[in-house]
Amino acid sequence: MSAQTQDHSHAPSPALIYDDVVAAAGRIEGIAHRTPVLTSRTADARTGATLFFKAENLQRGGAFKFRGAYNAIARLPEDAKRRGVVAFSSGNHAQAIAYAGQLQNVPTVIIMPQDAPAMKVAATKGYGGEVVLFDRYTEDREAIGRRLSAERGLTLIPPYDHDDVIAGQGTAAKELFEEVGPLDMLFVCLGGGGLLAGSALAAKALSPECRVFGVEPEAGNDGQQSFRTGSIVRIPVPSTIADGAQTTYLGSKTFPIIRSLVEDIVTVSDAMLVDAMRFFVERMKIVVEPTGCLSSAAVLNGVVPCAGKRVGIIISGGNVDPKALAGFLAG
Repeated sequence: MSAQTQDHSHAPSPALIYDDVVAAAGRIEGIAHRTPVLTSRTADARTGATLFFKAENLQRGGAFKFRGAYNAIARLPEDAKRRGVVAFSSGNHAQAIAYAGQLQNVPTVIIMPQDAPAMKVAATKGYGGEVVLFDRYTEDREAIGRRLSAERGLTLIPPYDHDDVIAGQGTAAKELFEEVGPLDMLFVCLGGGGLLAGSALAAKALSPECRVFGVEPEAGNDGQQSFRTGSIVRIPVPSTIADGAQTTYLGSKTFPIIRSLVEDIVTVSDAMLVDAMRFFVERMKIVVEPTGCLSSAAVLNGVVPCAGKRVGIIISGGNVDPKALAGFLAG
């Protein structure tokens, strides 16, 4: 896999601290769902561990992204709120920004790939977002975002590389630790790193001995490569059913946090993701999208040995098209 590296060996120490996660929790309290923590005797028996699933597939908008989106918009000055915000996303951040904007009366423009799941596009429009489509293989979504920001005076809120977004995402792990106490290990889905970075901040503060693992698709292991080399590695758009993790590099804000607080980054195959989706439907009666299964797939398939451990797993989202889900489960 071809890759370009950026030297981050002299990157500053992480600017965000756990207090930022606590402040974000205060802003979203009573607005974001405090999602349930689920358990499964079948999953425990399969792994030999005691597993705690933080069900962010049941979050408003169907994913953890609502936390960071609401926190970021809430932090804007009033004049910026009046002008509106622009965001780019494969789906969940798009829905989250549109929904959070609707709740706070802030206009939103969302840049989405032409091949984004139709359900995610429809939901984004349903939340009042103006959708601008682009070709993810030939066009630069960040460049489009900067152009629209300049032309319309909109505030650009990226999907992961933003302090207020990272702090908001960390509230999911904060709630998990508050509910179940210290953990030996925490597994977190990894795309651009917002959820993993925020979760690592929460883990360090609330369960210092907890080892935090990021999990990404094996076809798109830019995070793993970056973690191992110490510099941000860029890859081509990966081919994987985990559409929310088709990111091509970690963020300049997320990477230093991940590098300093995360134990390791591991990968899972698309087949493992389908297996996890089937497990959730058959055994736990919940719908989880492929990207949302990354962390669970690593544990259920023994990618990292967990026997005898108390293990936290963040299920990141449940926005999968019903026809696609049926296809995955039938395959």
